[in-house]
Amino acid sequence: MLCVTTSEIAHRTITETLGTVCGNVVQSKHVGRDIMAGFKTIFGGEIRGYTEMLVEAREKAMSRAIAEAEAMGADAIVNVRFTTSAIMQGASEILVYGTAVKLK
Repeated sequence: MLCVTTSEIAHRTITETLGTVCGNVVQSKHVGRDIMAGFKTIFGGEIRGYTEMLVEAREKAMSRAIAEAEAMGADAIVNVRFTTSAIMQGASEILVYGTAVKLK
């Protein structure tokens, strides 16, 4: 599945717009990651545990959006956007959304 942040795809023609697709994940922090993050805030540097957690959450959310687009018979998703929000203390949501389209 081709997924792009643009509204068009070079050298391809969008023949049909199928609708909005989205995928989301609510991810909570792990106690071990919180402890290590606490040390990192003192000494500085990247908090790899959180980086890995967010990469994994983005991949899951994207997979869910792709599955929704495939179920609609789409060839691609255009205008892909990612957003995050805090759901509660210690948990965040990653949401990906875009427009499922058919291509020529």
